[in-house]
Amino acid sequence: MASTTPTQTDAAPPVSRSERSTGRAGDKIFAGLSKGSGIALLVIMASIAAFLTYRATIALSENEGNFFTTFDWNASATPPVFGIAVLLFGTVVSSIIAMVIAVPIAVGIALFISHYAPRKLATPLAYVVDLLAAVPSIVYGIWGALFLVPQLGGLNLWLDEYLGWTWIFDKSQPGVARSLFTVGILLAIMILPIVTSVSREVFLQVPRMNEEAALALGATRWEVIRMSVLPFGRSGVISASMLGLGRALGETMAVATVLSPSFLISGHILDPGGGTFAQNIAAKFDEANEFGRDALIASGLVLFLLTLLVNGAARLIIARRKDFSGANA
Repeated sequence: MASTTPTQTDAAPPVSRSERSTGRAGDKIFAGLSKGSGIALLVIMASIAAFLTYRATIALSENEGNFFTTFDWNASATPPVFGIAVLLFGTVVSSIIAMVIAVPIAVGIALFISHYAPRKLATPLAYVVDLLAAVPSIVYGIWGALFLVPQLGGLNLWLDEYLGWTWIFDKSQPGVARSLFTVGILLAIMILPIVTSVSREVFLQVPRMNEEAALALGATRWEVIRMSVLPFGRSGVISASMLGLGRALGETMAVATVLSPSFLISGHILDPGGGTFAQNIAAKFDEANEFGRDALIASGLVLFLLTLLVNGAARLIIARRKDFSGANA
């Protein structure tokens, strides 16, 4: 019986002391760079928060109106009166409309590219989707103002006629479609490539054995997706949605180009008017005096905190669903 004892030639060559020292030094350098990068990120975030808080405190100390409930924005008046009620409402409503429209379509496109389309079609389609994410926001804004707004007039009338009983789609004011509903559609188009790209990459990471096991048990294509693909990619889809929501909350030029701003809150999303944080800052920053800019920075602080809360909520959702998402497969 042949001996199984490894010979000297089969053993790994010994590592010299200099090589061990070099490896340890490289580990220390890499660890230091990693820690330094993390600390630098925290310092930058803390610096932004401190700057926004300091400038916002200056504005809020002189504000004669309630910052959270006042519908007016007149920071240059004497005394100054301004509030974020309209801006908060418009930002949240337009972002919700964008998410409701974009996320289901993005998930459908991602599933089509990853599991239905042939390779010859999937590759160029994925490239086109990724390319749409690189289009500047001002281009979307110009397209929305010159094409989308005129084309949505008929849709608004249809929604008013058949869904006006819901009160939300009741168009009570005449005018072109420069409303929060139009802004939501435009934002949905803008965030669609981001949500689609991330969701597609997550769906492509589904273990092949999971899909083959489901097919071996007689599952249809849809049952494979429902039982194997979607549970595995649930946390990834949530992360992709939060990335899209972050862009929708902070979008500036496209919203400023399409929306007809007004400081009125209306539950009729087809009526022209409304406003968002980013649109208001972009529209009033140049003409504002020093105190007016502090007031705008105060609204920017609220948007900053809103974004942090959304991301934090997303992290909690992902953490709670981690055991069911397939991330540990």
